Amino acid sequence: MKKYKSAKESRVSITELMLPQHSNFGGKVHGGHVLNLMDQIAFACASKHSQTYCVTASVNRVDFLNPIEVGELVTLKASVNYTGRTSMVIGVRVEAENVTTGKLRHCNSSYFTMVAKSKDGKNAKVPGLLIKNKEELRRFARSVERKMAVYKRDSKYDSKKIKADEYLEYLEGENVKLSLD
Repeated sequence: MKKYKSAKESRVSITELMLPQHSNFGGKVHGGHVLNLMDQIAFACASKHSQTYCVTASVNRVDFLNPIEVGELVTLKASVNYTGRTSMVIGVRVEAENVTTGKLRHCNSSYFTMVAKSKDGKNAKVPGLLIKNKEELRRFARSVERKMAVYKRDSKYDSKKIKADEYLEYLEGENVKLSLD
């Protein structure tokens, strides 16, 4: 296994036709189907980079920007944005294409944290990321910022350290009633 790999070496893309069985009650492609495809491509990209089985540890914010219609082609693109010791952040972009007009729409982008696993189920070391251009540097730095923000948020709201009085102002203007025991 290489010590470092470029994002290009692990990049993956798939295109799939959206069929009626992929639709929700509103006639659009079901968000759950899109999420399933995103998880699959994140797995493929992470496994290609690490050369081992990977599992999804977390998904960072999923915004459905545009609906996808039955009959459209959906292309998913995945790339390694960040590597830790045993984890990788995989950026996934979803685009829909109207086959009759050729018009492309960006429908979703998300970040999947994937963890490499050894044959015995333990976390496995992954190759580092070889950054080759400013865009890859930007993606790596953004992943580090997201990681630090999650740590800061999780530690700020640690249930053992929370002081209720510090959060009362958050209730103002919200649809909530406070009734602490």
